[in-house]
Amino acid sequence: MPFPQNFLDELLARSDIVDIVGSYVSLTPKGGSYWGCCPFHNEKTPSFHVLPDKQFYHCFGCKKGGGVVNFVMEMEGLTYPDAIRFLAKRANLPVPEESSDGTEKLRSRMLALNRDAARYYYSVLQSQEGAAVQAYLDKRRIRRGIAVRFGMGAAPDSWDALLTAMTHKGYTKQELISAGLAVNGKNGRLYDKFRNRLMLPVIDVRGDVVGFGSRVLDKSEPKYMNTPETLTYSKRRILYGMNLAKKSKRSNIILCEGNLDVVTLHQAGFDNAVASMGTALTQEQLRLLSRYTKELVLCYDNDNAGQQATRRALELLNNSEFSVKVLQLPRRLVDGEYIKQDADDFIKFQGPAAFERLLTGSENGVEFRLDQIAGKYDLTDDTQRIAYAQEVSEELAKLENAVEREVYTTRAAQAAGLTPEAMRLEVERALRRKLGKERKALRRRELNPAVSVQPQERGIRYTNVRSAMAEEGVLRLLLKDESVFPEEAPLRQEEFSSPLLGRVFDRLWQLRQEGRPLSVAGLSGELSGEEMSHLTGVLQKPEATASAQRALADYIRIIREEAQKRNAQGDPLLAAQEKYKEKKGYGGKQA
Repeated sequence: MPFPQNFLDELLARSDIVDIVGSYVSLTPKGGSYWGCCPFHNEKTPSFHVLPDKQFYHCFGCKKGGGVVNFVMEMEGLTYPDAIRFLAKRANLPVPEESSDGTEKLRSRMLALNRDAARYYYSVLQSQEGAAVQAYLDKRRIRRGIAVRFGMGAAPDSWDALLTAMTHKGYTKQELISAGLAVNGKNGRLYDKFRNRLMLPVIDVRGDVVGFGSRVLDKSEPKYMNTPETLTYSKRRILYGMNLAKKSKRSNIILCEGNLDVVTLHQAGFDNAVASMGTALTQEQLRLLSRYTKELVLCYDNDNAGQQATRRALELLNNSEFSVKVLQLPRRLVDGEYIKQDADDFIKFQGPAAFERLLTGSENGVEFRLDQIAGKYDLTDDTQRIAYAQEVSEELAKLENAVEREVYTTRAAQAAGLTPEAMRLEVERALRRKLGKERKALRRRELNPAVSVQPQERGIRYTNVRSAMAEEGVLRLLLKDESVFPEEAPLRQEEFSSPLLGRVFDRLWQLRQEGRPLSVAGLSGELSGEEMSHLTGVLQKPEATASAQRALADYIRIIREEAQKRNAQGDPLLAAQEKYKEKKGYGGKQA
């Protein structure tokens, strides 16, 4: 293990899961445990369960679960070693120096390299080499002060300027490739990835430069180029400008499409603007946003792509904890033709005060969706009014709140010139259809119980459900009351049909022999996120301890019977004996 066991034991003892989770999620005590709305998926009814005595969490909605280290890894987007360091810093516990493995050393080097590259690009912008980029910033009306605040720089028009500068600082060519700052050409020659571009360092909420965004100065392609996925940069987890927006005194956060939209808005006084890095809004980004606000304003471009991005974001945010508004930018009249504009255009041509008025009057997500649907139909035509009523009813049926449904049902009826009663009937029919589909799906799952007990992750699915159910029971008993187990291990790892459950049992038994506490949280460094989530789900199932000794004996018997059957498959004589036992009704399957 990369970290000494005694250090990990001390760290986990100092990192109470209720304290850690409670700093991100509002928790309510209930029956000896805590409940809250899950930070990993959108919900309004709490299904996120934290157990202080077991020191793990589990969501009954999205099925994610784990110990305190898993929680920090998910919330902060960290690797296991970095999550350990994060918790150690919080607990004021020194981290043993020898714990760094190769991957973490590389990540640390990449962060240092990114920081030095950002300083290099910044220095180029201040020199004659950066004159073209400075001229571009002047053309875009970006003031020097705001450029400094965002750490903007310039990549010179050279094949290897950064490569030369960074290797002189002691960085290797492989490190430059790993950080996404250099690439190999077809002829085998190494050259700078970013050349003759405006450079925009991407800084995370901890202040680390994790990557770069860039823009060309002319009309060449690609117009925008970002750092590829690296050890430090994941576009799903990052929001450009979040390091600054998190300090804003405004109550909401504005989501834009482009980096320069964010820069222009901050310059105009809207220091709560952020942008995703070339990707649609993700759950990971929502998780990050939820730490700083519960109010979002979508301000995407007013072209078709921007409208589509708005619809996708609203689907993701539907029935979430966020209050969502949509700021629709009007098209701009140029030479008798209306053209699209983004936030940057609007601020330049209309000014900050006009944007503030739009921001104040922005519509909520439901209103936006209703307007979008209404725009598809000619509501003076009876046939199209009927089609509108059917589509808008399907949309309104998605609303969980009955009062909200009633309010917007009336509004939709007014838009189409229909009576509220008629529209209400359509919505009720759509709601019944929706509930009927959900009931059918639930019934299908109930008719196939084997499906409901299977792990979600395909790679850890059970090959023998009967044995796996007994194996789950053994783990629950071991963690609930290890006193019912003998001194010697009653089962071998290879007797388990599930490799995951066998591995967990073997590790827990090893901890028992070492006299260490049996803890799910202590397995965080040895199991993947999917494996840990499945394990916490297994441990949430009921297990009576009143007759634990008898239950353990039954579980062991079933596991051994199924193991013998598996072994018999390769032996014709054993297979025949097993078949005979089942036929005679002894030693066979339980009812």
